[in-house]
Amino acid sequence: MELASNYGIVSLIPVTVVIVTAVISKKTVEPLILGALVGYVILYKASFFTEFLYGFTEIISENSWFVLVFGLYGMVILLLEQSGGALGFGEFGTKIAKTRASSLIITWILGIIVFIDDYLNNLGVGTAMRNITDKHNVAREYLAYVINSTGAAVCVLVPMSSWAILMISIYDGLGVQVNGSSFTAYVHTIPFMFYAWAAVLIVPLIALKIIPMWGPMKKAQLRADEGQLFPENSQVKQIGGYEDIKPTSMWNFILPMIALTAVTIYTNDILIGMAVGFIVCLVLYLPQKIMTLTELCTHSVEGFKSMVLCTAIVLSAFLLQKANGELGLTEYVISVAEPVINAKLLPVISFIICSVIAAFTGSFWGTMTIASPILIPLATTLGADTILVGGAIVSAGAFGSHTCFFGDAVTLASAVTGISNTDYARTALPMIIAPTAIAIILFTIFGFII
Repeated sequence: MELASNYGIVSLIPVTVVIVTAVISKKTVEPLILGALVGYVILYKASFFTEFLYGFTEIISENSWFVLVFGLYGMVILLLEQSGGALGFGEFGTKIAKTRASSLIITWILGIIVFIDDYLNNLGVGTAMRNITDKHNVAREYLAYVINSTGAAVCVLVPMSSWAILMISIYDGLGVQVNGSSFTAYVHTIPFMFYAWAAVLIVPLIALKIIPMWGPMKKAQLRADEGQLFPENSQVKQIGGYEDIKPTSMWNFILPMIALTAVTIYTNDILIGMAVGFIVCLVLYLPQKIMTLTELCTHSVEGFKSMVLCTAIVLSAFLLQKANGELGLTEYVISVAEPVINAKLLPVISFIICSVIAAFTGSFWGTMTIASPILIPLATTLGADTILVGGAIVSAGAFGSHTCFFGDAVTLASAVTGISNTDYARTALPMIIAPTAIAIILFTIFGFII
């Protein structure tokens, strides 16, 4: 096979195919698979089909963890709902959330509290709050936007999250330290994660109407004001449901969530956390006779099945990322930009380049992992502030998670609110222009003054 660097501009073809096909078809899995297939044709010529199958097999084998995590997510969430615990929590929240604004603020606060992992954040907050926001005619697209705004953006701002642990390990490998510690270096980076701060803080300003809503999101909310919460002609089924479910104690929701979060923090493994959450559901629900063992097993199977589409999207995205990596997409984009970079503009250019890569490839951690060893040493060489450049790289990862329509975060936020990924993209992306512009301005200013 040719060296990745030899593909040059050709490496952009698979991503272009994905974007164009997704826009035309309004689907997610098919464009990803087609883009990956095109990448394999470029890479392997006549033997592309065999290599494509081997590549898919390798992706599934290497990412069985994701299959289990998604499956357990679906199981636990459906059990939380079928137990009536989520409705019990919703009824409690309804007593506090007397207005649309307060329901959105509570959603925002809960999104900040559940900081440990963006997967847990999106699904847990969505499950807890959608019934509450429904009572105040909040458009499901708007709810998905609020949920995803407190996903990765919150995780990167907390040094104990999965995102922070990744970047701390990258810092450690690159020798980026403050007072002899990569952890302290990451803490010093947090104030400079301008996109993450802007994305999180703009949500309550919009909820309280300090900043007006605009674009397709405004139209979606006007539709919801008339009682139509879901997009027109929507055929997407949200994870779980509330039909024929009687509310029970809110502790049937809270205790599994506490156990799940605490174990995830302690073990730093959300798979173990989800498994413990499932066990806590079993221990709580069977003695209360909320459901029989047969019903619990049936709901668990249905919950696992409900996550098949999410799993397919993520695995297909990983396959596309594999093809992009072999084509040298990231290295090509950075190599094109490097000749025009100087020290003062490096932070903002790093943010823009990494944001584009993360959003178009769906590889958020991959972008941070690949770009950091290139851009941080470049910052040192040029005399730019490495902590500021680190903040730009992490911000770009959060931006990608917030915007990539086929990414795992958008997929989960869309699935839990019952909308399609394209519905999210159509309404949320225009709203994301504001925090993006703020980040670009601040990275430019601080590049000149630090």
